[in-house]
Amino acid sequence: MSRGIETKCLHLEEDEGCSSNYGAVSYPIYQTATYAHLGVGKSTGYDYSRLQNPTRKHLEKVVASLENGLDALAFASGMAAITLMMELFHPGDHLIVDADLYGGTIRLFHNVSEKNGITFSSIDCYREDVESYINENTRAIYIETPTNPMMHVTDIEALGKITKKHNLLLIVDNTFLSPYFQNPLDFGADIVVHSGTKYLGGHNDTLAGFLVTNREDISEKFRFLIKTTGAGLAPFDSWLILRGIKTLGIRMERSQQNAAAIANWLKEQNAVTKVIYPGLPTHPGYEIMKKQARGFGAMITFQVKTREFALAILEKVRMIKFAESLGGVETLITYPTTQTHGDVPEEIREKNGITDSTLRLSVGIENVKDLLDELDNVFREIEGELHG
Repeated sequence: MSRGIETKCLHLEEDEGCSSNYGAVSYPIYQTATYAHLGVGKSTGYDYSRLQNPTRKHLEKVVASLENGLDALAFASGMAAITLMMELFHPGDHLIVDADLYGGTIRLFHNVSEKNGITFSSIDCYREDVESYINENTRAIYIETPTNPMMHVTDIEALGKITKKHNLLLIVDNTFLSPYFQNPLDFGADIVVHSGTKYLGGHNDTLAGFLVTNREDISEKFRFLIKTTGAGLAPFDSWLILRGIKTLGIRMERSQQNAAAIANWLKEQNAVTKVIYPGLPTHPGYEIMKKQARGFGAMITFQVKTREFALAILEKVRMIKFAESLGGVETLITYPTTQTHGDVPEEIREKNGITDSTLRLSVGIENVKDLLDELDNVFREIEGELHG
């Protein structure tokens, strides 16, 4: 009998009925770099924490379970995970990637991967004929859905059929929705990427990244690469992510509830020219989201009428923090132009719709009335100053 995802956040079935680790309910932190052996060939199953650590292994089993994967690997950051994943490819390989991606991913592809002989076609995967960009050296398609920050939604199942037809890898960054709301492997993806810093950790107190796969051959390659490159997540940080995952379900539900209310409030503001939230029925990806996800998440991107208005919002918010990152219990507001996408060339930003009046909200779990009151006060104050 399959378990609900809320239960899977708390329990591994294989551990039930066991009293290992002295019955500790909170999985122990094995803060050790190396492990002693009784003799040659008499291993405890662990040799050196760069290869594996019990705390990290337990976390990886939990994340694999949440994503319905065969294996998950935990890394020191989301970018460490993506960097290692790119070691699957060789000079001369070609990847089709979403045009609207997290700025750090774009920076990696253009400044490191291209240097290593890998080429990219950056397209709008949610609306373009992806198949027409496939050539003889194409090896994978890489997407975010929804994308960061413009919230484009791509049909994972439709893309999965294309990648299977052409024997390509389908790689999906699932950070924005987390495994609580979306499981790309179930729709044809081969690899799922997470910045565990975000919703999986949920408290803005550590960095982490994950790669999850349902393919044995890919798992074996990743295990060799993580051992070789040494990018594995440290024991204490693994424990922090384990602790965060325990409340993933209730955090995601509350944040989504708050986000829906804020998105609808923003729609009614004269200073707001556009609200992009997949949970709004007017969003182009609304029906696709209903098909492939169990929720719409808590990320909102919106445009205000001028750059000056956007900057004033960032200066005047107090409870809502002007900060980079997302997915924590606190509501954060981000300015993509100088923060998440600051290293992305201006022409690419503008092509993707990121302007100097674009703002991104990561909605937290505060009382929604308090969030709306703060936004209302900030908007009123700015409008009073502009018309005063």
